Amino acid sequence: MRDITAQGQTVEEAIQNALKDLGTTREKVDVEIMDPGKKGIFGIGSRLAMVKVIEKHNQIETAVQYVIDVATKMGAEVSVDVSEQGKEVSIQVSGNNLGLLIGKHGQTLNALQYLTQLIANKDTDQYKNVVVNVGDYRERRYETLTLLGKKMADKTVKTRRVVHLEPMPSFERKTIHAILSEDKRVETHSEGREPYRYIVIKPVKG
Repeated sequence: MRDITAQGQTVEEAIQNALKDLGTTREKVDVEIMDPGKKGIFGIGSRLAMVKVIEKHNQIETAVQYVIDVATKMGAEVSVDVSEQGKEVSIQVSGNNLGLLIGKHGQTLNALQYLTQLIANKDTDQYKNVVVNVGDYRERRYETLTLLGKKMADKTVKTRRVVHLEPMPSFERKTIHAILSEDKRVETHSEGREPYRYIVIKPVKG
């Protein structure tokens, strides 16, 4: 976040001078009045007003720029589309060499999403849940998680033994919990500590 100190004949003039130097608008900044100034008599004893103008943290712009910077440094040429609904923010990435951003089993993408969310929510109390999708990976991953969840549910019912899945990020665990919540034969919960938290599936007694 940038900030600048500016002066003017009035507080408003000082603010406008600062906005011009920052190249931004009033709604995107916070203003701290350091000195309201003084008119004086016939110019004698007058004092310019002084303000400090601080750019507000724009979570979405910060998140998008971070994703683009990481992609560029990894050698991927990308474009980004953003959609926002309340606290939910979706960053859709398309372009070339997208496999670099996905990694094995989506590990690179999950790490990118985790870091992007940390950066977007830094220095603000306006929490945003950021989801980063590269190509159609999330859609394909959802299908994989659906099949995995149902397969492991069948296994635990058949063997009457508890099944532990591999560690996965919270949003993927939520997907499996949601899918298996409709299967009355089993119940699920998560164990472990992040980033190694995993799902436990066990048969319902009786």
